[in-house]
Amino acid sequence: MTQVAVPAQDSGTGTPVPAVPAPAGTPTPPVPGAPGTPAPAPSSETPPSTAASNTGYAPEGAPGTPVPVDNPALPEPGVRTEKRRPIVAPWLRSRSDFKATVARASGHAGYATMYHGLRLPWYGMQLGMMSPRGAARFVTSTNRWVWDREAAPLRDYAVRQEDVEEYMRLARLRAGRVRLRGFVTVVAAVFGLSFAIWLYVMAPEYLYLFAAGGVLTLGYFGQQPDAPVIGPAVMRTELQKLTGSIVVRALDAIGNAKISAAVKKGGDMNGMRFTSEITRDGPGYRADLDLPYGVVPEDVMEERQALASGLRRKLGCVWPTGDPDEHEGRLILWVGDKPMNETTKPPWPLLKEGQVDLFKPVVFGNDQRMRDIVVTLMFASIVIGSVPRMGKTFLLRLLLLIAALDPRAELYGFDFKGTGDLGPLEPVLHRYRSGEDDEDILYVLHALRELKEELRRRAKVIRNLPRSRCPESKVTPALANDKSLGLHPIVVGFDECQVPFEHEKYGPELESICTDIAKRGPALGIVGMFATQRPDSKSLPTGISANAILRFCLKVMTHTANDMVLGTGAYKAGIRATMFSRSDRGICWMSGEGDDPLIAASAFVDGPAAELVVARARVMREEYGNITGHALGEGPSESRGMDVLGDVLKVFRPDEEQLWCERIAARLAECWPDVYGEWTTASVAPSLKPWGVGTADVWATGDDGKGTTKRGIKRADVTAAVTRRDADRVAA
Repeated sequence: MTQVAVPAQDSGTGTPVPAVPAPAGTPTPPVPGAPGTPAPAPSSETPPSTAASNTGYAPEGAPGTPVPVDNPALPEPGVRTEKRRPIVAPWLRSRSDFKATVARASGHAGYATMYHGLRLPWYGMQLGMMSPRGAARFVTSTNRWVWDREAAPLRDYAVRQEDVEEYMRLARLRAGRVRLRGFVTVVAAVFGLSFAIWLYVMAPEYLYLFAAGGVLTLGYFGQQPDAPVIGPAVMRTELQKLTGSIVVRALDAIGNAKISAAVKKGGDMNGMRFTSEITRDGPGYRADLDLPYGVVPEDVMEERQALASGLRRKLGCVWPTGDPDEHEGRLILWVGDKPMNETTKPPWPLLKEGQVDLFKPVVFGNDQRMRDIVVTLMFASIVIGSVPRMGKTFLLRLLLLIAALDPRAELYGFDFKGTGDLGPLEPVLHRYRSGEDDEDILYVLHALRELKEELRRRAKVIRNLPRSRCPESKVTPALANDKSLGLHPIVVGFDECQVPFEHEKYGPELESICTDIAKRGPALGIVGMFATQRPDSKSLPTGISANAILRFCLKVMTHTANDMVLGTGAYKAGIRATMFSRSDRGICWMSGEGDDPLIAASAFVDGPAAELVVARARVMREEYGNITGHALGEGPSESRGMDVLGDVLKVFRPDEEQLWCERIAARLAECWPDVYGEWTTASVAPSLKPWGVGTADVWATGDDGKGTTKRGIKRADVTAAVTRRDADRVAA
């Protein structure tokens, strides 16, 4: 078959555009004008000549006919983006920026005044000692000025060239200058001496003042140029102003082939260009530019260290990001004056005043430009991950402090590190425990069983509400405000959550309840916060990590840990918490609040400050009538819990050596509905696997009397696991 390939032509440039060949095996369409082929009828809307040329085909063996692919009459999109330059400088429109600018200027002025004021006597002594040399320089300079010594080389040149006319002209000019300057000098000397005598008679104290000033002035001119008496109060290390050439140089240094090619070609080649002027943006500079075609901001973010080297800035100063309001090739490069961890943060707005509505965004920190960053805690489960000592617990405590300032919220705080970091919150916590001993884990288990029952109750309440009150089948602010419904927000915080999940006896039940909280809790007004320093599948179960909406990742060491917290593919997309240094405490990648992840530094609230916030929250809660549980000295009620091995062994009848998993789940739910009421066939195997009990194909008779083989458990395997567990407990 002959393939049809007709070169097209760009109507604007005349450049041939090769047509795509027809796939092999495709029948060749009839060629207009060929023997045996009827001529196509011209359209009523298209001229005959155009209709023939737009078919895209030419007779076999004839040169290809150019086919226009760009319609010159095609209308423009009609969309134009305009950016207006601010009439008033941004730092004058922002109260925080204005305060920062004034504070910086006044701070420098005050420091310089104190520095030089303390050294004034020493300055005076040094300048007095240098005044003779200054007087000699003054007399010498005056003498050169009066006798016009600066023009002497010109006169000497005219003499050597024997240029009589030029010399006479210069001589006349010198004579006039000497007469005028000599007269001025004599008048100044006479009047100066007369003024000094008058002061000596009329006001001698002023004469001494003028004399001291004259001595100091002569001393100032007597200084050595390379060793001034009065030096700078502050030794400044000046940073380069960010310019377009510096930005281009830095982008070229990251080693991206497309960017380097665009830089070499210059101009707007390959689509790389600045879209606006480089401006000051907070404590730094902002540059907006389009990257070359096919390059995305993530390509630059991955080479942030090389970019910082090209900009000659510290790594903590350089923050490239995409622009969510523009196309995928737009880069926003923000370069700070100082690293983020060295920049003075504005105080937390809720530190001294204010109340919180958990259904609305709340300020919890700042970005690189020291702008406020907000977070909405309701309708989300939260995961916080980092290596130790990077601010993970402080961030969890900050989020609990935010929840405490909503007087409706019921708070649970569990610190499995055992250091009491959540202790300042005790006066407002409904349930609180610090420690990892068995009795601490058992306390938490009882508290979570209560919470599980509360979760079930809320589901029933919402299900029975009329659609007019609950149109979206979830807790709303109006429902939370109705005390009779009991649908107030509940916030549960777990620090070092891997500890309870890995507990030998209670771990499976705790994991089951927490997974339920992560999955169903947000719609029912229950927020679960899980902080861990080991974000692996065992420490942070998949059922929790996969359902977490808000994710905070402080410094981690590996890309695996990075993706466990921020989600699969985050590291590859350039969202890398591995780039943080040990000094970047409290700085994290935040994902889930908005369309794109962003860098945030949480507000720093230490223990004493947290106690002050809690004291204010306690007053609000007392007025609202929401002091319960631990805050009143009450603990959780003890209820029957989950003993998976023992309970499974109990559901075996004496004559049964093996059971299907579906029968085990049904019998467990029948015997203990409060614990196993939601178990399914799929719940049995994962719960027994940690104890070394596996499933196998077992034969049994169904309800219809017919025997068949299904996945099940053997009694002998469960008995052996119980024996091993009991022996290990005795040995411990």
